[in-house]
Amino acid sequence: MAQSDGTPIETLAGLTRREFFGRTARGIGALALASLLPQAAWPNRPSQTGMHHSAKAKRIIYLFQAGGPAQQDLFDYKPLLNQQHGQPLPDLVRRGQRLTAMSVNQSVLPLAGSPFKFAQHGQSGAWISELMPNLATVADELCFVKSMFTEAINHDPAITFFQTGAELAGRPSFGAWLSYGLGSLSEDLPAFVVLASANKGDQPLYARLWGSGFLDSKHQGVRFRSGGEPVLYLSNPDGVCQSGRRAMLDRLNALNRHQFDQELDPEIESRIAQYEMAYRMQTSVPNVTDLSQEPDEVFELYGAEARKPGTFAANCLLARRLAQQGVRFIQLYHQGWDQHGGLRDGIAAQCRDTDRPTMALIQDLKRLGMLDDTLIVWGGEFGRTSYSQGPLDPGSFGRDHHPRCFTVFMAGGGVKPGITYGHTDAYGYNIADADGNALEPSKHAFTEGAVHVHDLQATLLHLLGVDHTRLSFPYQGRDFRLTDVHGHVVQELLA
Repeated sequence: MAQSDGTPIETLAGLTRREFFGRTARGIGALALASLLPQAAWPNRPSQTGMHHSAKAKRIIYLFQAGGPAQQDLFDYKPLLNQQHGQPLPDLVRRGQRLTAMSVNQSVLPLAGSPFKFAQHGQSGAWISELMPNLATVADELCFVKSMFTEAINHDPAITFFQTGAELAGRPSFGAWLSYGLGSLSEDLPAFVVLASANKGDQPLYARLWGSGFLDSKHQGVRFRSGGEPVLYLSNPDGVCQSGRRAMLDRLNALNRHQFDQELDPEIESRIAQYEMAYRMQTSVPNVTDLSQEPDEVFELYGAEARKPGTFAANCLLARRLAQQGVRFIQLYHQGWDQHGGLRDGIAAQCRDTDRPTMALIQDLKRLGMLDDTLIVWGGEFGRTSYSQGPLDPGSFGRDHHPRCFTVFMAGGGVKPGITYGHTDAYGYNIADADGNALEPSKHAFTEGAVHVHDLQATLLHLLGVDHTRLSFPYQGRDFRLTDVHGHVVQELLA
């Protein structure tokens, strides 16, 4: 047996360290070069990037409602909870499922009916709470999934799971995977942009939620902030003119390319590309974030809050503008859905923030002919319990975290409009079949009617033309992917 330069392996045992690296340099260099070659050089390796089939959507606008919206008070109408209001949650319904530390020691888990009225809307007959009157007007555009389930029961791992496909931090985020797999639709803006509602406390948002993990750093999300400088450190410092910045970048790029020629480190080329993108963004970002260019009728559609930078309404309007300019993945975070107490007033305030802008975004995209290829996703990291956390007081009762079943909805981008997929039992506590019988969903094997987080991720990727099993990246000895080793495309959701 011999190594790449013909030297028998057996003769290497007696070499000095210097001689060993000298003789094997060509082999190591060949491996390094091979890692930089395009996919076509490896015909037997499955395609990792690029579209794998025809796409129905070009981009995603993900309206992430951090904190866990209570499905029983918004979309999953459960009259039995009102009929049995105050009665203990039956053991047969709970079935020994784990509770959080916040309610596990309660002597009783009293069922809590919703204080809000429900009605059916549109030809689809979707049940929507009185809290969402504007969204109800576009009911026939919505694709509800009422049988979502997840594994995490606390906020940080649950949000991380939705954003990265894993509960532990460190994996690439959804938008980073899309940037890696499909690239950008714009030369002047990032493929992945993050917007967060201002002045919403509750659980903190970490930059790792839109990070690139072990992927190239160029794939991480870029957070746009409200205020005078949407992207930090983008503008020129005092005393630096545009021509001076261009000259500085040219010199810096030359030094970086010299270093790349010496080291063949792809991260150096990414650094060059990011410097160039930042330079182009000095013009593109102020232009795209200038909402004053919008006509009055657009602000009337989104509501008065759309004129206030950093509100959910302003961010929805900005998301539409970013989509128009070719941003592939736009992630909005709206916190404040964690109603452990004071649910009645708290969730009503959240809906006032989000109801009209969500409707407006759907109508605006449809008006512009963009809804067909823009996929909107709305939902949080888990749902809420059907019982009250703490005393069942009308003004102060709340709901605890509930990963067993909750609701998300989508619109546009290749999903079936005007449908509701999946069922929950009469108590809104477990995923059920069409007859109301509770199911035991599994992340390992597809349970018809139940939608795991990885199933949702696989379905969203499919709509963008990506096979989730083929979008992978080799790291630490194995291929990683957003859906890990799980996930099924939910065909019933596809138009």
